[in-house]
Amino acid sequence: MEMVVVFLSVLAAAGILGAGGAFWQLRRSRIDGKRVENAKEEASSVVAQAEAEKRRIILEGQEEVLKLRTTGENEIKEQRQELNRLERRYLQREEQLERKNESLEKQRANLSEKESEIDQTLEATKDLKEEQVRALEETANLSVAEAKDLVVKEGTEKARHELARRTYDLEREYKVTAEENARRIITLAINRLATDVVSETTTSVVSLPNDEMKGRLIGREGRNIKALESLTGVDIVIDDTPEIVTLSCFDPLRREVARLALERLVSDGRIQPTRIEDMVHRAQVDIEQTIWKAGEQSTFDVGLSGIDTELVRLLGQLKYRYSYGENVLKHSIEVCLLSGMLAAEVGADVQVAKIGGLLHDVGKALTHEVKGPHAEIGAELAKKFGINHNSYLSILEHHDDEHSTVESFIVASADAISASRPGARKESLDQYVKRLSDLENTAIGFGGVERAFAIQAGREVRVMVKPTDIDDIGSAALARDIARKVEENLVFPGQIKVTVIRETRNVEIAR
Repeated sequence: MEMVVVFLSVLAAAGILGAGGAFWQLRRSRIDGKRVENAKEEASSVVAQAEAEKRRIILEGQEEVLKLRTTGENEIKEQRQELNRLERRYLQREEQLERKNESLEKQRANLSEKESEIDQTLEATKDLKEEQVRALEETANLSVAEAKDLVVKEGTEKARHELARRTYDLEREYKVTAEENARRIITLAINRLATDVVSETTTSVVSLPNDEMKGRLIGREGRNIKALESLTGVDIVIDDTPEIVTLSCFDPLRREVARLALERLVSDGRIQPTRIEDMVHRAQVDIEQTIWKAGEQSTFDVGLSGIDTELVRLLGQLKYRYSYGENVLKHSIEVCLLSGMLAAEVGADVQVAKIGGLLHDVGKALTHEVKGPHAEIGAELAKKFGINHNSYLSILEHHDDEHSTVESFIVASADAISASRPGARKESLDQYVKRLSDLENTAIGFGGVERAFAIQAGREVRVMVKPTDIDDIGSAALARDIARKVEENLVFPGQIKVTVIRETRNVEIAR
């Protein structure tokens, strides 16, 4: 019974499941049918839209084709019109050229006729000219060659006078601008630099505590003073001047060694040949150190580095060298600074100019040991120790009239500026008077000069000329000639200005 119940239960469950599956299958088939219908409707709608878009695109394409066709036809029409216009223009030009051709043919024929007429006229003129030349030769008693020489001579004189006049005008025109620019640049450089003027003589004075020290300095039979003079190469003058000993020597370096050694001997009190030799040796060592420090300090003062140590030592030696009473090391530093300032003002190489300015007188440190001008000696030293070529030229040419570079001219100018400052250099009265006299005599030696006066301590010479002998143009040429002769024949520091004055005075007396 239980088995039947179970079986029936299973059958009932199977029936229910079968009925549920059939129901689900029927429902699913209905849903799929609706989806197919919806898909067909959507497909129909898409096809309709596509057909509409196709018709729209076809219409737009037809409109674009029509537009392009119309544009092309218009362009072709315009090109045909342009071609027709150009064709007419070329035809007109061709007609004009043909007319011009005909006109040129006629002109050529006329020119041929005129050319033959001109040839005949030239022949006749040539014959007439020969007859006139013969007549002129007979009348003037001169040949053609002589007449040509005379004309050339007169033309040369006129051309020379015209050239001198033109040169005078140009010099006067450009001198104003040049002097203004030069004055501005030099003034700026000088105003930026102010140094003390150092002058020195060939003697040094050493003070003594008392006159008894003079006897001790002389020593028995003069052995002390002889030892000191032989070791230093300096003349020691002991005279009646109280408590003073004078050292005399043209070499300031040896004079400084002797002065230092003598001061130490006097301070120490033990004066004998052995002690003198020891003190002189110590003084030489101290002077060498002072020289090195002075050279090194000079490079620091001007802001230069990389200079060979030997050149630095030679620069230091210039501390004890003097030119016309002016300290050469101070002068070199001043020229270096001026050269740098001038180079900066005109746009030149400042470093090259400063090196050339600092070393331009370094040859003076060896003028006693090496023969030759100090400019050449200094240039060779600079070349030997690796100074650049332009600075080498600045050293070599700082006393020349011609300069290879702008920096060379700047160094020469700075050297002249430093040397020509008032009080920078001094000379003896006899040398001063002789230099002024030579300057005046040089100017008086020219023809037409009436008087000459050296003024401003010999830095200017004013020349009075005879107005009947020299005109304005000639006075300009005379000023150049006098300046050139002064440069060639005289030795002078700085520069000399030559002023030629021409004036006419008419004097009448009323009675």
